Amino acid sequence: MSKSNERASIIEQRKTLHSNLSFAAAEAYKMLRTNIFFSLPDDKKCHIIGVTSSMRGEGKSTTSVNLAYSLAEAGKKVLLIDADMRLPSIAKKMEIPNDLGLSDILVNAGDKVGISIHKTLVNENWHIMTSGSIPPNPSELLGSNRMKKLLEVLSEKYEFIIVDLPPVTVVTDATILSPVLDGIAVVVKENSTDKRALNECVRLLRMSEAKILGFVMTSVKEDSGTYRKYSGNYYSKTPQVSD
Repeated sequence: MSKSNERASIIEQRKTLHSNLSFAAAEAYKMLRTNIFFSLPDDKKCHIIGVTSSMRGEGKSTTSVNLAYSLAEAGKKVLLIDADMRLPSIAKKMEIPNDLGLSDILVNAGDKVGISIHKTLVNENWHIMTSGSIPPNPSELLGSNRMKKLLEVLSEKYEFIIVDLPPVTVVTDATILSPVLDGIAVVVKENSTDKRALNECVRLLRMSEAKILGFVMTSVKEDSGTYRKYSGNYYSKTPQVSD
């Protein structure tokens, strides 16, 4: 990709993130936020929510960013964690360094949790922990006691922790972490997501006893409405995005 095309791609991507969202997209994420509030008990100090998809390229990472931003806009103290340690994208999307992140904390830098968390310039309530160095064993790290302990420590400081996870049918990371999550939102891309892959995604999540909060539909034309209900789960429509 040429430098000019790369710049154009970055500019286009920014249009789908946090404060740059169109009015319709911002409203869609507010609907998603409201549904999250209704789906979770209000007697818990911190809710840990995973965001995943059945396949890559469905917009899960962009959804994670915008959900975290929407929660912070509502006055909640939010931490976004990039737990896709195989193909991370949060640091690039948010234009922050990724030299110390989740994998590094889990492997050998547990005493540096504080400095691994980035404060965003977008909203003072919104913090981010990037993925860190790409490890050889991400599934094992996510399923470790260290990960569980880390989330327990972070839960004392935040009201919501949003965890961006790899696609379910690609690797086991999301199902491994599901026991410590309060729920998982599954991202699907209109006119793109393979139905068999989605069914397999749901099957695997249910096998791991994950609580599926609902489905977020991306790549929906803004003039086709903003809200759809299907099989008891809500689809919140957003513009075309990609991981």
